Amino acid sequence: MARTQAAPQTTGKSRKAEAGARTTTDHDEIRKWVETRSGKPAKVADTDGRRGSGILRVDFGEPEESLMPIGWDEFFQIFDDRELAFLHEEETNEGKQSYFNKFISRGDEG
Repeated sequence: MARTQAAPQTTGKSRKAEAGARTTTDHDEIRKWVETRSGKPAKVADTDGRRGSGILRVDFGEPEESLMPIGWDEFFQIFDDRELAFLHEEETNEGKQSYFNKFISRGDEG
């Protein structure tokens, strides 16, 4: 089963968002985090036209029917057009690699 998360260029800076999680708008940092976990950029199929060009997801496993793979250029175009930030966690409380992530509005970066 694929692990995915989502929600409501880039020289963004990272900062603490909540315990154990960081938020960033930096494309290189996001891509590195995703690829380190063997993830791929995707969007939810049939969501073009809703709040922009689709709902972004990160696909960490077998592709799901509801997900459509997209390239990094399209992924970051949507990311920037929708003024999103990437909330993510490096490790779980147990010290294992975390897959927690979601997309939030840049105005919600805390």
